[in-house]
Amino acid sequence: MEEKKTSLIYCIIRWFVWLFSPKFKVEGAENLPKEPCVIVGNHSQMYGPVGCELYTPVKHEIWCAGEMMHWDEVSAYAFQDFWSYKPRWTHWYFRILSKLITPLSVCVFNNAHTIPVYHDTRLITTYRESIEKLRGGSSIVIFPEKYERKDNILYAFQDKFVDLARFYYKKTGMALDFVPLYIAPKRKTLYFGEPIRFDPTAPIDRERERICDAIHDAIVEQACSLPEHTVIPYRNIRKRDYPKNIPFEDYTHEKTSC
Repeated sequence: MEEKKTSLIYCIIRWFVWLFSPKFKVEGAENLPKEPCVIVGNHSQMYGPVGCELYTPVKHEIWCAGEMMHWDEVSAYAFQDFWSYKPRWTHWYFRILSKLITPLSVCVFNNAHTIPVYHDTRLITTYRESIEKLRGGSSIVIFPEKYERKDNILYAFQDKFVDLARFYYKKTGMALDFVPLYIAPKRKTLYFGEPIRFDPTAPIDRERERICDAIHDAIVEQACSLPEHTVIPYRNIRKRDYPKNIPFEDYTHEKTSC
């Protein structure tokens, strides 16, 4: 697969984003395997993709919504995914905004280290491109949360991303590692956890559940082990409703909540 030719406009945008966005530190980089892996983190709104694009310490590609890469799909997708839950009387404004961001979205997502993700028959192209990138030495970064609240740290995961390991094993005979990542914008840090290896001998539905649960628990435990801080949630809710983590000394050891 040919490498992307990065546009000058994107380079300028990237520099401004780097200049004005939080400068993330990295902890736990030693947990990243030497071979390519799948890094799975909390989305943390825009901070997850931006932080990982700029500060992931290994060669990488990020799964992103394919609709954000296509001129004729950005507006409808952006309004539905970002702003449709806003008060109805504001919808006119956000519909206009969703159209205005189209050129920026197409430029950014087609030039960054991204792989488009689809929820229709085009999904096979997502897996195919991801496998090619893995074989070329790039790790894959995935933010699998969906609009289903699970606890004060994470929303529930869409679990089909685990299938990437199954296809990769069939293609290469190698088992992928999944590395949990907790993104803490208020602490300006990316925390990489210990890898979880895919078991190609187990049924895929069991592996989806096992790996998602293990990643979830690792991220929650990492968040709860830190001093109290505000958690930036997946959904773009009111800032006054942002949850807090609970420091480790108050951790109840429940699997799905601090």
